[in-house]
Amino acid sequence: MKLTIHTFLTIDGVMQAPGNPDEDREGNFMHGGWAFAYDDDETSVAIRSWYERAGAFLFGRRTYELFSNYWPKVTDPNSLIASQLNALPKYVASGTLKTVDWHPSQLMTDVVREVKALKEQPGDELQVHGSGALARTLIEHDLVDEYHLLTFPVHLGSGKRLFADGVHPGSLRLLEGRATKGGIMISSYAPAGPVRYADFGR
Repeated sequence: MKLTIHTFLTIDGVMQAPGNPDEDREGNFMHGGWAFAYDDDETSVAIRSWYERAGAFLFGRRTYELFSNYWPKVTDPNSLIASQLNALPKYVASGTLKTVDWHPSQLMTDVVREVKALKEQPGDELQVHGSGALARTLIEHDLVDEYHLLTFPVHLGSGKRLFADGVHPGSLRLLEGRATKGGIMISSYAPAGPVRYADFGR
């Protein structure tokens, strides 16, 4: 399976709590709910296309708890996102959860080893949505095959970032990029090796 990261970002790279004010207040974050005032139809189509390609999901604890408290209650058979999330395998990276009740779910305790094994299996995308701490672990161990990003026209100046301080440097290759009428950038990247350096004066 190909491991893909899917997330919402601000212009300054923040991914914390896009959905509502109380989603994640860690670090005294007061900007929760920054994304959906800017949402538009093109963005919804892009998100739907993400879920159409899913073969399984990989969540960190916080995102798993957020999703599992909402999506099992969505029973509309016409909701592709709910249908995919409720039916497909879900892997949860957590050192604190003892059980996961959103069927079919499975706990992971040795994330790097178990993700490497999953990537060797046949199938569609192993998708990570949100799950910032998990995403940074996957980036650090070169396990990410593609990034699918929605970058919103807002900057916050604080909050958890996808590429946080301390993440090892790397280059990315643009696979797709376009802007919606509302100013949201829809982009996809693949890792492209180490950063290349040059001297401007030469």
